[in-house]
Amino acid sequence: MFSTKQETDFHDRLIKLRRELHRCPELAFQEVHTSKVICRELELLGVNYQKDIAKTGIIVDISGTNTDNNSPKIALRADMDGLPIQENTGLEFSSENKGVMHACGHDGHSTMLLGAAELLSQEPDLATPVRLIFQPAEEIGAGSRAMIQSGALKDVSMIFGGHIDNRYPTGTIITHAGTVNASSNKFRIDILGKGGHAARPHESVDSVIVGSQLIVALQTIISRELNPAFPAVITIGKFEAGESANIIAEKAVIEGTIRAQTTAVRDQVITAIKRIANSSAQLHRAQISVNIQEGVPPVINSEEMAQIARTAAGALVGPTNAVPLDTANMGGEDFSNYLEHVRGCYVRFGACPVTGKNHPAHSNKFDIDEAVLSIGAKFFFHVAKLAGTFAKTLTS
Repeated sequence: MFSTKQETDFHDRLIKLRRELHRCPELAFQEVHTSKVICRELELLGVNYQKDIAKTGIIVDISGTNTDNNSPKIALRADMDGLPIQENTGLEFSSENKGVMHACGHDGHSTMLLGAAELLSQEPDLATPVRLIFQPAEEIGAGSRAMIQSGALKDVSMIFGGHIDNRYPTGTIITHAGTVNASSNKFRIDILGKGGHAARPHESVDSVIVGSQLIVALQTIISRELNPAFPAVITIGKFEAGESANIIAEKAVIEGTIRAQTTAVRDQVITAIKRIANSSAQLHRAQISVNIQEGVPPVINSEEMAQIARTAAGALVGPTNAVPLDTANMGGEDFSNYLEHVRGCYVRFGACPVTGKNHPAHSNKFDIDEAVLSIGAKFFFHVAKLAGTFAKTLTS
């Protein structure tokens, strides 16, 4: 694809671009500067784009000279937003936006897709048009729905995406059929008891006791109600109650998340949480309300789409480096919303830092091996070409 010098120049350009994006992370639906940088790079490539889609999103359609533009498009997607985290990596290109950080690799994802845009824009032999989707607000699970509502999937037959994963060695691409990300739903439980004096608990309904027992009871859903062959997690991340040591708390708030590998298990967990909350209210003479956010469904790759991704990955990094997931991944990913409309596959790009210290995603020390950037860009290029050829055979 490249001479040695061209390869080095391409690699260096992507690193420079990723570091520019890393310095200016922005939260969901606030990716204004990020969007401007991406548009600047697209203009340098001479490709047409639509901006301000779903506030800050961008859509690019690319065709080669031999492209059948009547064929359905192959979509490639990258996310753009950062996280509300104060960076502590010590990198010379650390975040300059206080309290915001690219701690999940979205700066790398956007860079990869821009690299793919460069390669695709120079390729005359594309069987079908390719659509690039630069998506805002993945971290709050809302960006993909907003892009879909804005027409991002119009005339699209397949979609591919990926995530940098520093738990795997650089040069591996994780291609897996079946569930690769769990569903994710946040929930909030409000408890209303009866406040009173700490010396006279019989006159009160203690929301701290109600909440504490409820938290313990919720964990029995995982350990005693679910089939252990289908992973699920209930995590309580917040429990607030009380104002003073000598006052029995009237109110309490519990917040957490539900993760499941199938929609059926997710629905079973939600039903059980509501049942246990209602029973706790009766048991303790309290009022309890449960609010569960819509969240995102699990990401489930079909075997056919995973095979296309596996073939593209194998051609790039070698068949032995196109590997399946080694364990179930319970993280959420709003790429799943695209898969409810069109077929596709979501992969992971190994990017363990050269230091070997792979701080986890959403950590204030998260970092990657930047060699992954050109690997991801080339994978998107290869998978778009291969999927386009496959799609063309279905319509011919």
